[in-house]
Amino acid sequence: MSHFVDRRLNPKGKSLANRQRFLRRARSQIKDAVAKSLKDRSVKELEKSGKISIPSKSTAEPRFRLDPASGKREHVHPGNKEFSTGDRLRKPPSGKGKGGKDASDSGDGEDSFSFTLTQDEFLDIFFEDLELPNLVKRSLKDMTAWKYKRAGMTVSGAPTNMNLIRTMRNAHGRRLALGRPSTKEINELKERLFELESIAAPSEAQIEEKKAILAKLEELEARRRWAPYIDPLDVRYNAFEPTPIPTTAAVMFCLMDVSGSMGEREKDLAKRFYMLLHLFLKRRYERVEVVFIRHTHHAEEVDEETFFYSRQSGGTIVSTAIEVMQQIQQERFPTDQWNIYVAQASDGYTQTGDAQRCVQLLNQEVLPILQYYAYIEILDEREMDVFSDPDAGAELWRAYRSISDPRFAQTRIAHPRDIFPVFRELFAKERQGSGKAA
Repeated sequence: MSHFVDRRLNPKGKSLANRQRFLRRARSQIKDAVAKSLKDRSVKELEKSGKISIPSKSTAEPRFRLDPASGKREHVHPGNKEFSTGDRLRKPPSGKGKGGKDASDSGDGEDSFSFTLTQDEFLDIFFEDLELPNLVKRSLKDMTAWKYKRAGMTVSGAPTNMNLIRTMRNAHGRRLALGRPSTKEINELKERLFELESIAAPSEAQIEEKKAILAKLEELEARRRWAPYIDPLDVRYNAFEPTPIPTTAAVMFCLMDVSGSMGEREKDLAKRFYMLLHLFLKRRYERVEVVFIRHTHHAEEVDEETFFYSRQSGGTIVSTAIEVMQQIQQERFPTDQWNIYVAQASDGYTQTGDAQRCVQLLNQEVLPILQYYAYIEILDEREMDVFSDPDAGAELWRAYRSISDPRFAQTRIAHPRDIFPVFRELFAKERQGSGKAA
């Protein structure tokens, strides 16, 4: 019989290697499932672990088993009254059924295999084709916070903070200085005393030796009492003192046109971009707030569900969203405490003359207080071909091309596959040009 010993390092559990092997084997199916699960995830829940389902055929693993049509095997069945050891039995015919599949009216009776991806596994798959760049500008604002840090030793404190190594070192030095008798020395004298006491007729010399040992033991015990093994003076505690530390915080404003021209496809592309930006900021700031502002001919702050899925009719005036964003920022997010980021998604159409109003607001009031402003224009495939020239496009696009502030960037997307390259382009470490992106 062969024995197989797996000596690979497995620090977190017996199933770690099997899980990693399974993720590699079913990676394409898992990646598709992760992409589909994005529609059911909120922006703030992107980085959390989650349960996904893949076809059960992807979970099949190679294994060894005995051929049911050949070989010898013995079984013990309770209640057997017909057969004895050595009897030959004819094997039943091997069936060719489809194990693991049940009947289904839809024609596909195979169950899905559901399991939970950890946070790291989910992010690794989600960002498999994307290397996160650095922020264009990371001007951190400080918010007062306190954190306890080590500050040497102290002679008083809680028992949980006792430093055993320093305490024992102090006690050992004090015992050496005071000449505290060792336990070994006392035990040797007691053993000799026991030998002398066991003698039935001791001599005079043995009696004198016994008296000398008793006197010595009494002296040593007295020295041990006034030089204890550990004295309160030896005890040391780890000291901690509050230290002010900077706490970085950022607010992410999501602005989106929800007029009739922005359908479900456009909103889904915008949501994917917002998810990337939110996760990107979460990895660089300790606290990130998200504010959703939707607009038609008027703008309002809404929750995430309303922002992405509620329908609303009306015209399009983009400047109303920028004005509402300014008002919220002034009331709740002062610039001396918050890093401010804005992501705007639109199809590029607005009321005549409103595009210049947006440019004026951005240049004079908004961009000076921001860390970054990203504008994405969502088009369909035909429009991408028509507007291949960076200077051609809708009124809002052409107006934004005049903004030269390095904190502003704009680009176009038409497919989900465009989001990763666009995100990489907008947040490249050293973005070329004056802030424009075609």
